Amino acid sequence: MRIYLRLSRNQKVIPFTYQELLVGVIHKWIGSDNVIHGKSGQYSFSWIQNTSATKEGINLGYNSYFFVGSLSDALIKTIIKGIRENPEMFCGVKVTDIQIKNIPDFGKSERFLMASPVLLKIKAEDKIRHVTLLDKDFEEILTNNLKRKLEKAELSSEGFSITLNPDTDYRKTKLVTYKGIENKTSLAPIIINGTQEQIAFVWCNGLGNSTGIGFGAIK
Repeated sequence: MRIYLRLSRNQKVIPFTYQELLVGVIHKWIGSDNVIHGKSGQYSFSWIQNTSATKEGINLGYNSYFFVGSLSDALIKTIIKGIRENPEMFCGVKVTDIQIKNIPDFGKSERFLMASPVLLKIKAEDKIRHVTLLDKDFEEILTNNLKRKLEKAELSSEGFSITLNPDTDYRKTKLVTYKGIENKTSLAPIIINGTQEQIAFVWCNGLGNSTGIGFGAIK
């Protein structure tokens, strides 16, 4: 399930590093006593869509929004309850409307864009390596990352794969700073092959590492 949250215009310029502010409001809506805290891969959320940038930061328009997805309907309902009790976010922004979208009926091969950059990390020789689409093994490592998540969720990973969409040349790497730490990330259209259940898992929970802090959401 997903919820799409339409937002009011901001009253103050939003900093480019607003990602951690977004994490804060989602945690507020979930609630401090929720068992979801501290667990990985339970939900994903996009960056704010339809914004305009200035030298100082970003501004929202009349059609700005972001979305939150999870396989747990209970978690989504908890977030909705939190929003209704306190729709205020940051920089004068508040949620003005909530739209619920159930999981679509996916086919065996689906094409997606990224609604936030994907962060992909592996451990190599006691060091953390950031893998981007500039690396030849990007597709393989991203696929294996999701296969492990599927298996952890007790879902089959057989036949599952992720590839870059060959029908477009759009490829972008982006250095994203989160709480003072620089992360090498990637943005590109992708194709996911698998069962309806496998693709639904990614649609709800996102791609790669750190989906719970706003990386790897797909649209």
